[in-house]
Amino acid sequence: MAEPTPTPRSTTQTEVPHLRVAVIGSGFGGIGAGVRLRRAGITDFVILERADSVGGTWRDNSYPGCACDVPSHLYSFSFALNPDWPRSFSGHSEIRAYLERVTDTYGLRPHLRLNHQVTETRWEEERTRWRITTNRGEFTADAVVSATGPLSDPAVPDVPGLADFPGKVFHSSRWDHDYDLAGKRVAVVGTGASAIQIIPAIQPKVGRLTVFQRTPAWVLPKADRQISGLEKAVHRAVPATTALRRAVLFAVRELQVDAFVRRPGALRLVQKVAEKHLARQIADPALRAKLTPDYRIGCKRILLSQTYYPALAAPNAEVVTSGLREVRGNVLVAADGTETEADVIIFGTGFHTTDLPTAEHVYGVGGHRLSDVWKGGMEALRGSTVHGFPNLFFVIGPNTGLGNSSMILMIESQLNYLVDALGTLQSVGATAMQPTQRAQRHWNQRLQHKMERTVWTTGGCRSWYLTEDGKNTTLWPGSTSAFRRATRRVDLAEYDLIKRQPAGATAAPAAEEVSA
Repeated sequence: MAEPTPTPRSTTQTEVPHLRVAVIGSGFGGIGAGVRLRRAGITDFVILERADSVGGTWRDNSYPGCACDVPSHLYSFSFALNPDWPRSFSGHSEIRAYLERVTDTYGLRPHLRLNHQVTETRWEEERTRWRITTNRGEFTADAVVSATGPLSDPAVPDVPGLADFPGKVFHSSRWDHDYDLAGKRVAVVGTGASAIQIIPAIQPKVGRLTVFQRTPAWVLPKADRQISGLEKAVHRAVPATTALRRAVLFAVRELQVDAFVRRPGALRLVQKVAEKHLARQIADPALRAKLTPDYRIGCKRILLSQTYYPALAAPNAEVVTSGLREVRGNVLVAADGTETEADVIIFGTGFHTTDLPTAEHVYGVGGHRLSDVWKGGMEALRGSTVHGFPNLFFVIGPNTGLGNSSMILMIESQLNYLVDALGTLQSVGATAMQPTQRAQRHWNQRLQHKMERTVWTTGGCRSWYLTEDGKNTTLWPGSTSAFRRATRRVDLAEYDLIKRQPAGATAAPAAEEVSA
């Protein structure tokens, strides 16, 4: 039987389609939101996606060697366990295929609005609803779920002369598969999680590989292997074994949390493992010195690879221990003055994580723009809601990122919070909710106090976790279990409730705010 298409409540020519919920983004967050809404009995929603297919990060990132650094059985929804993961750390194609299957299995296709780029999201106070403008028309909705994620908009540095570079330039998340790197002089800018996968994948085929490294990363061996047919057969025959495998992986990572957030000194043993890994794979003392970080392991994201160091030690590879300063024709000039000729520049420079571009297009109460509200750093209540932006719910919002475990765990917690919030509004007869200034301020004060002890603050590095003034607005300073407890249900004492005025009311304001 065909799945029902969401029916807009507004059908006249003068009004745009109105829905209960509009979800923006179709990665893990958006697909997960669709599943949870349907399971809660909410079918009046759409998922707006700017691309032509689902997948989010795992659609956009298709570079050579792209794979997850979280074990496959943990990097999947608890309600959609996959017994057929091919490897312990699966690649982007397998993860993307998994998201396509979840989309089909849970009947989300009728809710998808592909090729819908959201250009503005504006709160209409007099109607107590959101107006969402896309390149394909407008929608209104009682609530908006922002599931665009922090790894969606690539960050490319403003390098003088880059526009006049005569060769090929692209970011790791916008890989040009039609361009042949064979025999080319390739420069990779950056040494983060994407770069350490790209470099060993392309090194054997390029003519010359130059890596611009501002800061070396700590790298641990990646215990990746093919999952045997027997294992998969057991998981299919006894589904509880898949759940058990996931639970064990979860428990191991929960035990690691304390070292990251309260006792960074406990990471010394892990750092010794990384040092031995480097020594085993890099024989040249000069190159080893270039690749040895001067900060505590865990301060920046710990990377996993068995092939990164051997690729850098290859005869056709060179490491420049400096960032790219300028481009003069086909000559790349590093900050230390080193000059290198290149035919291709590949930026592995990450994403806009502390200055989400989507915030530029969101307008809340009084027409205030979210990016202006967040000028001093992103803040939300429980990583999910923001004062002044009623019924706007974030999935992977401020301070919900992880340094050692699966983001799917955090996503599912926020989806529980979302569904509870929508159910609470219905049960109390309110139209919308927004966190009080006091609740949001106290939550973030406590959060930043906890952050002071973490390795991300005390480890002696500058990372993409931090704003320019050193505030960590991206990571969660605790366990995923603690976050799940914090988002198990909505506390009405932390919210102001808004009730829509009856039609025809004239003397009263458009919306009545009721303090909870």
